[in-house]
Amino acid sequence: MTDTPNTDAGPVKRFLRATEIDTRLLGMVGALLLIWIGFHLTGHFKNGFAAFLTPRNLWNLSVQTSSIGIMATGMVLVIVTRHIDLSVGSILGFCAIVMGVIQVNILPQYLGLGHPLIWIIAVLCGLALGALVGAFQGWMIAYLTIPAFIVTLGGLLVWRGVAFLVARGETISPVDETFSLLGGGPYGAVGGTGSWIVGLIACAAILWVLVSSRKRRAEHGFAQRPVWAEGFLAALGCGTVIGAVLLVNAYTWPKGIVKQYAEANNIVVPAEGLAISYGFAIPVLIMIGVGIAMTILMTRTRFGRYVFAIGGNPEAAALAGINTRWMTVKIFALMGMLAGLSAVVASARLGSATNALGTLDELYVIAAAVIGGTSLAGGVGTIYGAILGALVMQSLQTGMVLIGFDSAMQQIVVGSVLVLAVFIDNRYRSKTK
Repeated sequence: MTDTPNTDAGPVKRFLRATEIDTRLLGMVGALLLIWIGFHLTGHFKNGFAAFLTPRNLWNLSVQTSSIGIMATGMVLVIVTRHIDLSVGSILGFCAIVMGVIQVNILPQYLGLGHPLIWIIAVLCGLALGALVGAFQGWMIAYLTIPAFIVTLGGLLVWRGVAFLVARGETISPVDETFSLLGGGPYGAVGGTGSWIVGLIACAAILWVLVSSRKRRAEHGFAQRPVWAEGFLAALGCGTVIGAVLLVNAYTWPKGIVKQYAEANNIVVPAEGLAISYGFAIPVLIMIGVGIAMTILMTRTRFGRYVFAIGGNPEAAALAGINTRWMTVKIFALMGMLAGLSAVVASARLGSATNALGTLDELYVIAAAVIGGTSLAGGVGTIYGAILGALVMQSLQTGMVLIGFDSAMQQIVVGSVLVLAVFIDNRYRSKTK
């Protein structure tokens, strides 16, 4: 069974209808490309060289996006259910400090310095701590009926203060060597071969999703996409993945690190030099994994259906038998756990845990979710949109740094973009009603 073509629609509308591509996704991708090209050309004319659209900068951009992107996926659930969480940056800092104390001051005394279990225990403690903090705040919101804005605003101050007391204002370093790999860097990436393996697995997954979706539609008698549209989506998805692999593999280790690596492993460096590709950074793979898991949770499970039901109409959801209070606790616990995971990535990338880690991250996380299409009115939001929103936010910050904007101008631009995103969302919702 196929759709009946609408001859009255233009070619663009027919194409979008056949491929079922989200127009808001196209808008975000278009905006991102404009930002990239704009900063690239501006850097060229202002500084005499273009430093934005280079493998090095785009690789670093992806790593810098990871921490915000991970938390933004959880913020989608919070905002969809008509709540807000202003404490995620402080929870990140608190979890980072606790993980730093565990792996630097506590575990080495009992397990020995460099024990392979140190980083595993530290990560598990960070995730558990974040989930507990989030669940506690969710309990106050759901069962004590305190507005989420007030609870999380208090959490923003409380957890930052607790983190200061735990570390006594000191920087906790150095973190475990294996733990630090989770933050990226030359050794915190999967390399050229590993990236091709990841890319091939991703392409196989894309093809499997398209084929299985077509089979399910046929089984339930739903309208099928045209074969050419399926082929276009397969080519677009696999082409994007292969392009990403080529990009990350084009960024190679600096000569100094290559020399150290060669000496440590008794490798003879040829006269023309030795090129070792970074490949995909581990934090980027973590963000992608979280994005896939959260998308499945939101679109393929009862939990996800309940989230959208509560966001659409909380009273109707409660009357339908959904335990909205318990759902609120679970949503904030999940948000806290993702903040703990972001703490892993952020502190590993820094190589230490500081009390200032995660400062103002809550604003960037909320902005990423809103820019990505999550409506503050509730009931609407996507995981991939939030990750794209995080990439847009980080692209703006990175680009402004490269062309020499000071911090004041960066704040003005980011704030303006956030307000513009909410304005566009309101206009879009008014037109679709």
